[in-house]
Amino acid sequence: MKLYHSPTSPYVRKVMVLLHETGQLEDVEVLNVATTPLAPADELQGKVPLRRIPALERPDGPTLFDSRVICAFLDARAKTGMYPEGTGRWDVLTLEALADGILDSALGMTYEARLRPEDKQWDTWLDAQWGKIERACAALNQRWMAHLSGPLDMGQVAVACALGYLDLRHDARNWRKGNDALSEWFAEFNERPSMVSTRPEG
Repeated sequence: MKLYHSPTSPYVRKVMVLLHETGQLEDVEVLNVATTPLAPADELQGKVPLRRIPALERPDGPTLFDSRVICAFLDARAKTGMYPEGTGRWDVLTLEALADGILDSALGMTYEARLRPEDKQWDTWLDAQWGKIERACAALNQRWMAHLSGPLDMGQVAVACALGYLDLRHDARNWRKGNDALSEWFAEFNERPSMVSTRPEG
């Protein structure tokens, strides 16, 4: 299998952390690609209609895309229970969706600042996206700490990758303010070998 990868993509990081945690790193060839909304990667043409990463090329089926689809596939392949069966599965999927929502807003903010001409950037929109992130972090701090502190699952990985991306690109806005329990949890989770090995730079 081939994983189309960028070291600073938080969605790719989710997949890489899962590969570390489930012992599947040696089963996947990692191929670095450069892609932005304005300049999608040519390597993905004919394989991924949206030309987004991560994408997992398989020898026996169509290329998988969207981090949630890839992570669910790899978990099922390894039978490691990162998406548990039963009612707990819905908690994990909801937590992962919340984390991905944080990333959607955070990436939108990053693209606004990096790709849109400065005189056309919309501060009100940026603040609205950060408001979504603030509400999500408050919900994690108030509602989800028992789950985050429990047995490892994909919800925890997704949240950790989302918070790591906030530190990378939006640290000045300080998601930790008022979220002491979440901050303490992340400080510990962020030292897992899988997180250290996939920590982005720059």
